[in-house]
Amino acid sequence: MPDAVVVGAGHNGLVAANLLADAGWDVVVVEANSAPGGAVRSDESVRPGFVTDLFSAFYPLGAASPVLDGLDLPAYGVRWVHAPAVVSHVLPDDRAATLYRELDRTAASLEAFAPGDGAVWRAMYAEFERIREPLLDALFTPFPPVRPALRLLRRLGAADALRLARFGLTPVRRAGEERFAGAGAPLLLAGNALHTDLPPEGAGSALYGWLLAMLGQQVGFPVPVGGSGRITEALLARLLARGGQLRTGARAVRIGIGADGADAVVLESGERIAARRAVLADVAAPALYRDLVGLDRLPARLADDVHAFEWDMATLKVNWALDAPIRWTAEAARDAGTVHLGVDLDGLTHYAADLATKHIPHQPFVVLGQMTTADPTRSPAGTESAWAYTHLPARRTEYRPEEIAEHVERVEAVIERHAPGFGGSVLARSVQAPADLQAADANLRAGAINAGTASLHQQLIFRPVPGLARSETPIERLYLAGASAHPGGGVHGGPGANAARAALGRDGLRGRARAALVNAAHRRIYR
Repeated sequence: MPDAVVVGAGHNGLVAANLLADAGWDVVVVEANSAPGGAVRSDESVRPGFVTDLFSAFYPLGAASPVLDGLDLPAYGVRWVHAPAVVSHVLPDDRAATLYRELDRTAASLEAFAPGDGAVWRAMYAEFERIREPLLDALFTPFPPVRPALRLLRRLGAADALRLARFGLTPVRRAGEERFAGAGAPLLLAGNALHTDLPPEGAGSALYGWLLAMLGQQVGFPVPVGGSGRITEALLARLLARGGQLRTGARAVRIGIGADGADAVVLESGERIAARRAVLADVAAPALYRDLVGLDRLPARLADDVHAFEWDMATLKVNWALDAPIRWTAEAARDAGTVHLGVDLDGLTHYAADLATKHIPHQPFVVLGQMTTADPTRSPAGTESAWAYTHLPARRTEYRPEEIAEHVERVEAVIERHAPGFGGSVLARSVQAPADLQAADANLRAGAINAGTASLHQQLIFRPVPGLARSETPIERLYLAGASAHPGGGVHGGPGANAARAALGRDGLRGRARAALVNAAHRRIYR
């Protein structure tokens, strides 16, 4: 009997399993798919010799994560590399606001949009550097992050702490208007905010856009040499070296619950794997509570909250093997690993409004990755492995084939407009519609890539549902280790680490007392 069973071999599940194994626990990870990795996988399915990241691709949060840093993935083969430029937002008129790891170059790009904006960006980055350590500790610490919050308060002082709190609630459009005179810097912030589902007018969008942009300024948007799958390979190798086990093709269908809480995982085959100490689930919250536990075994109020869980937007992704690098007419974009294009700030607002009102945007906002530009091993010399994604309304899993085909044409037309001849350079192409993304990873429900909206009403004490801001669940010894839990989406290992630490912390008298308090709080919330 293992000490713990981890359901799901996505990166969060593998992080959790590694931390448990580090503590001497016997761990078994069960994965429904034939291969581990979840949304951190790569292959050569588009064209032999061209490595395609099937889902996630650039990792600023991973580079900044104390969780991944503590696992020492470079010792297991992960080597990070960077494109010459981090991200470039190409406006419809072909001007480009470009973020570089070199602060002087970023400032010069923004200064071209309005005199003084470069200096404002420098000041913004200085603010970030001053609070980076306690801020990131607060982000990756189980909620509530008491000690990091106190350190942050001491570093800021009361007046600046209040201003940071206000900034944390501010829409990114308003934050850009308050600080900058030109269009470039606000676009970098707003475009990065839309790596989630936060529109320019959404409360909290300034904080997310700022965090991603500042991390890009400091650590870049790095990629692992050879493809995103190298991260999964390293996590798995580390786990196996510590005696952990992985079983693929083993779909969990039920969590066994005994007198002391979760005590087993039942597989689709009928096999029951007992767990001596804990069950950790690297799955989306609705899948855990609705499918693996069953709403009939939950308090009625929690079942109602699960029904109200809000997913983020659907995603359409297109992958290309190109016979040459993309020849952008905006030259700054040629050096960027990530390119934003299709719309200006008003266009981002119209795009978000279309998504909110369940209309397929006629002017899509496109996030494009130039993978060979970032990592020359991704394709033969003189070629490019590239992808792009855009969002669709989160209205259903299935889109008609003609709807997908029409939207792919829109995406490629945007690229062609800014890089004439793009279409003629395509050697091969593959399309991942929302249903394809879900079929490849059940946690990407209808192509939702963040395991739930990043909007404030489903963050912090409300993520994934009101009152369950930690990895603990109302069922003892059962922990939510997936991105539906705080701190949410992105490849950084936070949810997996928090779940592992909660399971480990239950050992001993103090740990059991803490678990009893958490479960008592859950009973009060859901009685």
